[in-house]
Amino acid sequence: MGHFEVVILGTGTAGQTAAHHLAGEGLNVAIVESSSTPGGTCALFGCQAKKWLYEVTETVARCNHLRGLGITAPPQVNWQEIIAAKNRFTSKVPENTVKSLAGSEITYFNAQGSLIDTNRVQVGADTIQADFIILATGATPRPLSLKGHEHICTSNDFLDFPQLPPRIAFIGGGFISFEFAHFAARLGSSKGQIHIILRSSNALRSFDSEMVDLLTIASEQEGIQIHTEAQVESVTQNKSGYRILLTSGESIEVDRVVHGAGRVANISQLNLANAGVEASPQGITVNSHMRSSVPNIYAIGDCVNSPQLARVADQEAHIAARNIIASREGSTKKSQMDYGSTPIVLFTYPQLAMVGKTEDQLKQEQTRYWKSYSSNLAWPTYRRIGMRNAAFKILVDNSGKFLGAHILSDNATGLINTIKQAMIDDISVSHLHECNILAPYPSRESDLIYMLAPLLDD
Repeated sequence: MGHFEVVILGTGTAGQTAAHHLAGEGLNVAIVESSSTPGGTCALFGCQAKKWLYEVTETVARCNHLRGLGITAPPQVNWQEIIAAKNRFTSKVPENTVKSLAGSEITYFNAQGSLIDTNRVQVGADTIQADFIILATGATPRPLSLKGHEHICTSNDFLDFPQLPPRIAFIGGGFISFEFAHFAARLGSSKGQIHIILRSSNALRSFDSEMVDLLTIASEQEGIQIHTEAQVESVTQNKSGYRILLTSGESIEVDRVVHGAGRVANISQLNLANAGVEASPQGITVNSHMRSSVPNIYAIGDCVNSPQLARVADQEAHIAARNIIASREGSTKKSQMDYGSTPIVLFTYPQLAMVGKTEDQLKQEQTRYWKSYSSNLAWPTYRRIGMRNAAFKILVDNSGKFLGAHILSDNATGLINTIKQAMIDDISVSHLHECNILAPYPSRESDLIYMLAPLLDD
């Protein structure tokens, strides 16, 4: 089937970004996809798809909060219309993906790909020669070994429910469970009949524990029951739906059970050992250049041990592409991936966003820090929209440089992005405070000066 300078396995956002970058620099690139629907999880079942539900969720939540402040009746929600709108977008993704690749003269193979050795890739029944290989095969739902796991549907299934069930449970305490539970709470499930079940005492471990506690309170106020230290023993089907039996003896009756226990690297089919590529249960092992244990094989996106975020995957793709180009040209200059200023946002309502380190991490590292923190904000910004759970925490070092920031708000994305950029540009608290005095007022962004003020030098 020929020879290519670069062969990429996977057409998610990581694989596509790398392919277009390399093809734009004149390299001969092929991309291999085993699925009949190329385009990746983000566009088809993840960040893009879920936002069709989130936008309606946010509108409903805001209207509910404004009861007594001018809104006299809750909005009417049509679940089928939301899913139809989402499907109009996602149905075009595979075709548009293939067209985009062809437009950049990237050769596309729709077949299962795996490694034969360090320079050959098995594509279906054929073989491709490659100078460089990029593995970008994404992640897949974490296997659940509990009894009755066949009764548990995936988050993909949730996004295509013909109707939203009144009673629903999410197994796992991560992103999927919290986001989808908030969707269910605003889009039609019964208040008090929405469950998040997690084995540990701590949900959302990536986030600051104090901020998670505040989000938990906000979630429970919306009728979401969060069961901590709850081990699922079995899931059985009955005439009225499904029965979840916990090892404590407690049982929960619901109409649907959804897998929200996270995703693991999708690498079992790659035959990594054939090429000597090292991996762990967390994913393919790479260095800061996104290079695997084999010099000409790179790995990017959710199949490596890094934050499973679309923009992280894109940045990793650019880093890998730049380093392949440098190696091809004989340059010793290498680009490196830095995760220190990666923003993370949970699309609940209110949103929970963070960048940098948590307070718990700083304590464990015995790093000296200064903190500005407040919860249940009663600023006019939040009184006007009826939000009672807004909060923030900003952590800085003794020179006024940001160590971490954590926002619980209706516009946490915008606020955290401003602090992310300050971290990238090495801007101090005092400088950012001065810059934001001229922020449009009154707004969430102008509220930054109130958050930063306690950290200013007298």
